[in-house]
This record gives sequence, structure tokens and C-alpha cells, in this order.
Amino acid sequence: MRFWVGAYAPDAGSAEGIGILQAGDVDSVWASGPLGMVGTAVAAPGSPSWVASHLQLDVLYAALESEGTVQAYRRTGETSLAPLGAPVPAGAAVCHVAVAPDGTFLVASCWGDGRVVRIALDATGRPSAPVIAAAANDPYGSTDDPFVVDTGAAVSGAAVPDLAAAARALREAAGEEYGHLVPEYDALPETDAESEEAVVGARVSRAHETIVLPRGLLATTDMGLDLVRFWRSTDAGLRLTQEVVLPKGSGPRHGVWHPSGHLYVVTELSREVFVLTPDAEGRWRVVSGEPLLGTLEGDTAAELSTSRDGTTLYAGVRGSDTIGVLAVRGAGEALQFTALAEAGTHWPRHHVVVNDTLLVAGQLADEIVSLPLDARTGVPGRVRHRTASPSPTRLLPMR
Repeated sequence: MRFWVGAYAPDAGSAEGIGILQAGDVDSVWASGPLGMVGTAVAAPGSPSWVASHLQLDVLYAALESEGTVQAYRRTGETSLAPLGAPVPAGAAVCHVAVAPDGTFLVASCWGDGRVVRIALDATGRPSAPVIAAAANDPYGSTDDPFVVDTGAAVSGAAVPDLAAAARALREAAGEEYGHLVPEYDALPETDAESEEAVVGARVSRAHETIVLPRGLLATTDMGLDLVRFWRSTDAGLRLTQEVVLPKGSGPRHGVWHPSGHLYVVTELSREVFVLTPDAEGRWRVVSGEPLLGTLEGDTAAELSTSRDGTTLYAGVRGSDTIGVLAVRGAGEALQFTALAEAGTHWPRHHVVVNDTLLVAGQLADEIVSLPLDARTGVPGRVRHRTASPSPTRLLPMR
């Protein structure tokens, strides 16, 4: 099986462009065999840190993070790509692209300036006409009352407690033996860019991912302002329909839609997974959350994925370099933390589940590793195979 590999180029890493990974036999649907890099499909000096494919065409899209643009590539062979049109401006540190199921547009998320951008796609998959969506406002910045949320958009749950104060109180009550298990909402660890803003705790918009939901709905995460925003696409751009506020300082990063109808969101800074669900009228709200127990102060969560049957979630954690394992309970509305496994590589930026195998991109280790998944518990085992890969940040199965 083969995968496109997004990576950081020499401006931020050591890759030449979009790479190709082979796991086991090229024609197999399993990824449990030996790993090896086939080569570079196309040079992309602007750091293609995230790649996504068109669902109907042999076209790949890359977020060129250091250039702030989105570039389309058409497939010209089994292991080669060529640019399709010119790069389209998106925003500072564009870090994610998601393609609409009907192939008429994509959405780019920009970590640097918080932009969420709708980009039209023509019949050939060529991108154009970027439209910047409404900017996010800080739900915690317009009032001194920590129990009241005041935003310009509809918010799920008007009362959001001051979790920083609550965390401090809980740690004091738990004592030295158990206090470290309480998520540290009052501490803001450094993020990927290790920016001065993040270190001093300034709150600025940091759009990070778009999740495609059923019936034309889109959800975007804003790591800087602790928001999950919901949108509808229109000819004029994206129309904001709702915002859900997560605990202050939690940092929602990535999410995954579950067949049960729930949206699971992993928070980079507080290292938790929250469960969001719509009510009968389609209004989203948080129904539960589960901490990644055993992670360390200063760790940052990265990717979130599900097992093939949807019964297990996997959350990558950078720093202590682990994979949090959570079981989906009830009708999907509850999660149970079950294990914290070794990632087997340094700085697990991204991972993907393929049947009985977890492939992990170790960004700072310059390698990709494969871990077997226990058939009964779903817990990852020790590294089965590994291969050198420069600054890998995204693993995308080829179609």
C-alpha cells in the first residue's frame, strides 16, 4: 500500500517536497509489511505540511505552509505529480486543506492568522477565487465574568466555568499523589511554532483544521480561541451557523466525525478529547470529555483518528511521544481512556490507522514507523517496521 507524505521543506525541515511511502506490497490493502520511501513525487520548497486528495479526480492539494498558499497537483504517473495551475493565496502558515465531497471547493485553515478560506475548484480540480470567512472573536475576551460567554455568534452553552481556577482547586484537593492528573488549564505550553505569543499566553485566532460533516456541514477548529465553528458553504463563501466554546486554554486542534453522529475533538494544550453532538434542532453542544491520563506537562496533542470499526480513538501526543487510546462507549456520547502507549518515534505529528496497523509520522525523528494494533484491545504494540523519511507531517493513503 502506498501513501502520500506531507512534510516540511528545508525552510522548516529537510524534505524536498511531497514524498511517497510504501507499506508492504504496493497492491495490498494492508500496511503491516516493511516500510520504505519510494521517492519524492514533486518538489515543493514551500513546505507541503498537509495534503488532501480530490475524491473524483487524480488531483492532490497541498497546504504550502511557509508560503501561505494552496497548490494543486495532477497525477502524471504512479509516483509523480505536476503542478495544476498557480498557487492560490490562503493565509499565514496555512496548515490544513479539506476537499468538499462533491469536489466543488476546498477549505484552507491558517494557523498563522486564523483565516478560514473557501477556495473554488473547477471541473479539472484547478483552485481559484479564495474567499476569506468571517474572523473569529475571542469568547473569553469580552467580559470579566468568567461564568458568562459573550460572542457575536450563537454559542452552545452560555455558562462556561473558569477551568483554570477549578483546575488549581482540584490539584490542591487531590494533593501531591493525584494532583498531576488534573488537566492544567492554567498553564499554556508552547505550540508547534513556539511563537512568542504562545509562550506569553496571548490569545489570537489559530485556525487549524476543517472537518467535513454529513449534509453539507463543515466544522473548523480554532486552537487559539478555544472554538469549534460550524459553517455552510454558499456561492459567496462560508456562512457561519454556530460556535461551540471549549474550556479556556484547551486549544482544540483536530477532530473526527463518528458514524454515531458525534464529533470528537482533541485539544492540543490540555490534552483531552471532547465529544460534541447535535440536538434535535441541529444545535451542537459538548456532552462529555476525557483527559489523556499520564501525559506530561508541556506535552501537546496532535492527530486524532478512529479504528476501522469505530470503537477506538487514537490521539497522538508530542513531547512524551505517546498514543492515547480511548474506547467509544454508549451510543458514542462517552469515551473511556484505556491506555497510553509508546509512539515508537519522536514527535508523532500525524498517524493513520490501516486495518491492524498504526502508521506514525515522527516529525523530529525524520522517520515513519508502524505499530501493530491488538485485535482485542486495540492498543498499539512495539514498533514493527520503520523507515527514514525527512520531516514527515502527514500520511495520506493513495486512492
